[in-house]
Amino acid sequence: MAGARQRLAKLVERLPEEQQRQLLEFAEFLAERHARDEDLPTAPLPIPRPAEESVVAAIRRLSRTYPMLGGEELLSDASALMSRHVLQGHPATAVIDELETLFRERFEALQPSD
Repeated sequence: MAGARQRLAKLVERLPEEQQRQLLEFAEFLAERHARDEDLPTAPLPIPRPAEESVVAAIRRLSRTYPMLGGEELLSDASALMSRHVLQGHPATAVIDELETLFRERFEALQPSD
């Protein structure tokens, strides 16, 4: 693990300040995601979308809104959307709209059919 830490530190040093901040926010998101309790709500929490929000902040907000969701697939899909914003320059608001849809659809897929 020490080798991975050194590699990560070198990569972080090469990033511009804004990307360093985004990487830190994403690492915090991952840490929160893996430290969840088993007592999770069964309905989304009413956390409103702020007028100004970064993509990483939206992922964190949606993770708090839908704490019952988890799994590598959701994380992978959310990471892919974040990459579209950071690496490909897609507008944050459009990516956040897609994240909202992703989380809502994953939640709806977990609901029992009537």
